[in-house]
Amino acid sequence: MSGSGGPGPGAAPCRFAHYFVLCGIDAESGLEPDELAGENFDQSPLRRTFKSKVLAHYPQNIEWNPFDQDAVNMLCMPKGLSFRTQADNRDPQLHSFIITREDGSRTYGFVLTFFEEVTSKQICTAMQTLYQMHNAEQYSSVCASSSCSMDSLASSIDEGDATSLAKLQRYNSYDISRDTLYVSKCICLITPLPFMQACKKFLIQLYKAVTSQQPPPLPLESYIHNILYEVPLPPPGRSLKFYGVYEPIICQRPGPNELPLSDYPLREVFELLGLENLVQVFTCVLLEMQILLYSQDYQRLMTVAEGITTLLFPFQWQHVYVPILPASLLHFLDAPVPYLMGLQSKEGTDRSKLELPQEANLCFVDIDNHFIELPEEFPQFPNKLEFIQEISEVLLQFGIPPEGNLHCSDSATKLKNLVLSDLVNDKKNGNIPSNALNMYELLKGNETIARLQALAKRTGVTMEKITITAPLVEKEKDGKLPCEEVELRDYKLNVQLREVFANRFTQMFADYEAFVIQAAPDMESWLTNREQMQNFDKASFLSDQPEPYLPFLSHFIETQMFATFIDNKIISQWEEKDPFLRVFDSRIEKIRLYNVRAPALRTSNYQKCSTLKEAAQSIEQRLMKIDHTAIHPHLLDMKIGQGKYEQGFFPKLQSDVLATGPTNNNRWASRSTTTQRRKDRLRQHSEHIGLDNDLREKYMQEARSLGKNLRQPKLSDLSPAVIAQTNWKFVEGLLKECRMKTKRMLVEKMGHEAVELGHGEANITGLEENTLIASLCDLLERIWSHGLQVKQGKSALWSHLLQYQEREEKQEHSAESPAVGTERRKSDTGISLPTLRVSLIQDMRHVQNMSEIKTDVGRARAWIRLSLEKKLLSQHLKQLLSNQALAKKLYKRYAFLRCEEEREQFLYHLLSLNAVDYFCFTSVFTTIMIPYRSVIIPIKKLSNAITTSNPWICVSGELGETGVMQIPKNHLEMTFECQNLGKLTTVQIGHDNSGLLAKWLVDCVMVRNEITGHTYKFPCGRWLGKGIDDGSLERILIGELVSSTSDEELGKQCRTPPQQKSPTVARRLSITSLTGKNTKPNAGQIQEGIGEAVNNIVKHFHKPEKERGSLTILLCGENGLVAALEQVFHHGFKSARIFHKNVFIWDFIEKAVAYFETSDQIGDNEEALLLQRSSCKTFCHYVNAINTAPRNIGKDGKFQILVCLGTRDHLLPQWIPLLAECPPITRMYEENALLRDRMTVNSLIRVLQTLQDFNIILEGSLIKGVDV
Repeated sequence: MSGSGGPGPGAAPCRFAHYFVLCGIDAESGLEPDELAGENFDQSPLRRTFKSKVLAHYPQNIEWNPFDQDAVNMLCMPKGLSFRTQADNRDPQLHSFIITREDGSRTYGFVLTFFEEVTSKQICTAMQTLYQMHNAEQYSSVCASSSCSMDSLASSIDEGDATSLAKLQRYNSYDISRDTLYVSKCICLITPLPFMQACKKFLIQLYKAVTSQQPPPLPLESYIHNILYEVPLPPPGRSLKFYGVYEPIICQRPGPNELPLSDYPLREVFELLGLENLVQVFTCVLLEMQILLYSQDYQRLMTVAEGITTLLFPFQWQHVYVPILPASLLHFLDAPVPYLMGLQSKEGTDRSKLELPQEANLCFVDIDNHFIELPEEFPQFPNKLEFIQEISEVLLQFGIPPEGNLHCSDSATKLKNLVLSDLVNDKKNGNIPSNALNMYELLKGNETIARLQALAKRTGVTMEKITITAPLVEKEKDGKLPCEEVELRDYKLNVQLREVFANRFTQMFADYEAFVIQAAPDMESWLTNREQMQNFDKASFLSDQPEPYLPFLSHFIETQMFATFIDNKIISQWEEKDPFLRVFDSRIEKIRLYNVRAPALRTSNYQKCSTLKEAAQSIEQRLMKIDHTAIHPHLLDMKIGQGKYEQGFFPKLQSDVLATGPTNNNRWASRSTTTQRRKDRLRQHSEHIGLDNDLREKYMQEARSLGKNLRQPKLSDLSPAVIAQTNWKFVEGLLKECRMKTKRMLVEKMGHEAVELGHGEANITGLEENTLIASLCDLLERIWSHGLQVKQGKSALWSHLLQYQEREEKQEHSAESPAVGTERRKSDTGISLPTLRVSLIQDMRHVQNMSEIKTDVGRARAWIRLSLEKKLLSQHLKQLLSNQALAKKLYKRYAFLRCEEEREQFLYHLLSLNAVDYFCFTSVFTTIMIPYRSVIIPIKKLSNAITTSNPWICVSGELGETGVMQIPKNHLEMTFECQNLGKLTTVQIGHDNSGLLAKWLVDCVMVRNEITGHTYKFPCGRWLGKGIDDGSLERILIGELVSSTSDEELGKQCRTPPQQKSPTVARRLSITSLTGKNTKPNAGQIQEGIGEAVNNIVKHFHKPEKERGSLTILLCGENGLVAALEQVFHHGFKSARIFHKNVFIWDFIEKAVAYFETSDQIGDNEEALLLQRSSCKTFCHYVNAINTAPRNIGKDGKFQILVCLGTRDHLLPQWIPLLAECPPITRMYEENALLRDRMTVNSLIRVLQTLQDFNIILEGSLIKGVDV
């Protein structure tokens, strides 16, 4: 080593590479077909896959990273061995892979696959025999039917052609006398850090040494021994030079405050996907959907997967991560958990042939075709347009078109690195001079290259001249070798793009620390109670964010990666900070220093990243000025005569020299002992915490441990038992997730309801709820697609429902049974709504009739929302699953839905959601047409049931109103259809007073939404008619949701009366009570009532806008402001009937107006007088406007309108003192009345003044026709 920095080979975990591996064909066991790779045997033998083996690996084992032979073999050769003849393309291929261990730590593998001539006679004969068998079979099948089903090559031949068979045999045949057989072999380095560029160069140089005409300068063992034992990892923030076979190789590692190491070129990711697509996929990854990458090229899969996960900083993907899914593990696509997997596409296979178990929540990325399929509804990334703009500026500086550039990415680099060296060193091309040559000239004849070149010119990609010299021995200039230009540009681009992404998160989460809840005194108690604890104040965090960010953020803070990030933050009080967190926190500190903004002031102004230059410079400096140089490869103590060089064949390595490293030289001893000491300290520390790992795993947030158990499939063991075990884990995981989700939804709702119950407003709307429901929909889709036999349609749940519907409808037709459940529910008056039939199929039909929804996934979601709102989700799903024959037909034995006990528990968790009221269907599908049914219930004892006049009704809700609808004569019930009204708020009811029996005493009006079954009761308890009660011909009734009695209908047959939200008092009959037995409230209770009513309105305005209930109820409802003020005005009111005629508050108001209009008040001073005059004027104006309005509203109704208008226009505090001091009060009120007590009046004014700051908007139906 030159220089004293850098750990030495003694400090084992600091070695650059852990293993060198060789995989290929095992001459002893010969050709074993690889059934697991899922290939069919109609394939011609050359196209089939055979089992590969790990032929050698050095060293044998390392304690801190045990060698997993099966996993390495599977990932080095994911398709197994492949054979070629001299006629086929045999270019070497590079790919890399990743192995994630149980604890989440990763090791990287870099693999170069090349073809080597088969020398074993035995294998060549076996191949010939396979061909003879294959051709005989093909011949017989061709004779049997003209259309032959061959593999992709065969099917491209014209089948009708008589010579097709001959052609076929010529295409992929093998004749031992004529053909040379080649088989794939791979060399692989396994490293602790992803130094992709360095490993790639090392492997390419090894490969050159094998194929070149002259033997390498030293035996290959020297180079392999050197990289395994003598090349250290570069220390953080430093660069290191080591030596390959021909030329030095440089790698560098970011410093402790820079973004973590990432060596995969993001340039390729952007070229492959295009910027717009990449941002969409990135958003799906952040929201933890299922991401499936699809490409023919393993390296592309790896590059895209690693590229996207790198951009997540400071967050880390927490779920299954398998960038290259070996063919034998395809059943993992069935996993009902979020995953990020890469699947290799077969040549010529089409996306439509790909059977994926579930697609409702899937983001499918077809890398080779520049195309993505996204889940149906997901929120966009905040400031998406500005973000894309900023990234494209960076890309354009490096000459990369933002729309991507499919063809020039890795093909160019591959050609550079491999094809050329191949051509140069191939004896057949001996005519090529070994001096510098131009790539274009070299490949002129090749039309693909010509196309490529044209494309490259169009897209402005420069292909440099490539210097190829005969077996390259580079002379070093001044002992320094500057990094190649292209590579340096890639490094700079990488770091700048990552800075832009990291900067987005630093801006979005700059204040996250303020919302972290640090509740536990020490780590042990935190771990033990992790599940019960809230660790982040989500509601406050969201209320602090700019409105446009909310749809995305409310989803994102529910993810596992966010939860883990916050957990790491909490743990950092007791342990060393997670490196990602440390870097992120230091960046937030920096922002705070530079722009001192008030942390509470969130802005959605886009702030660009300002650190691009510095980031690129630090990398450039490291690569230009090499910090450390490793020991040169040197001759080893080898047996003579072994390791003979034979061109084109990888030599058999001498294992004894590669099995162990050099004996520890003293220089490094001290270093390794310090690392050992640190390890011991850490071990003691973890023992001190006193939780062994099993326990700790158990405590670490249920959902996270779920992610952990499933995070990485054990690649090595694939017995049916293990597959069953894995599936069992999925089943347990799904159940756990269901429990967590339902619990979260309940807590969320219950918490809000507790606050709301003050005025019977029992629901929240808002983002939080929508997010939770969306994630419940995802969970149900995942459960329904676990263990499917055959996939149909994009939504597994909807396709199950459709099949159920089909079966049920067949049975219905055959049985033609009379409809059940349409008997009426009698009320005491004998009139009521017919009960709604509970029917799964009917709810499906409602959804099928909604023309707004175009897809199956959308229909399934609408159906879930509807069932949830009707409190039937659990019951419906139970009914769906009760058809066991259908479940058996659709699902494999291990599927979640066929695990009896788990399924029962799952339905039970869903049942708990019936405890709260959701409006998740009504509030989302706002434009659909909905049938409603209304019934008017008169009080028969005291009035005629049917009136002779012509009654009418008008229903209003939060989303609109019906307009006036005439009720058919002599009918109390009617149905009508109109656009979704939302939650119903008021009903106006009236008649035209014609005929003999015009007076009508109405108890209440009931209105029901026939789709959701929500029933609203609008209590009235007053007369409609001239000359009776207050002479009103129309009334405005305020609604309340009647809690469903569906429990009765569910067959429990319990005869308890239905509960109601509030007792339906015959409202506001305080004077003109029907019975006269009304107990009047005392002065204290009245004042309390006013305080309560005003307080509820204030609370209403302090809630986030999306969570406010109905203001109408707070004004005119049971304990609303109008009712409270009525009590004040009734107190001490002389209510003696004068000549049997009732006196109303409105009579007093009118007397006051008459007095104000005739007299001139005498005031103490000018100013007060003017003020008083203008108040009197507006008061008279409002009262007259109400009196002259073209509506037949009674006296109490007029008082209600006056109070509502006075509240809206903030005039009540001016009017009350006028009324309290006008002379008519002495005639109409007793001495002790509240209105005649100055103290009470003053306190009343003060209370009402608290409403001055609010912008009160009245529902149209309350003040219709009143023009002030």
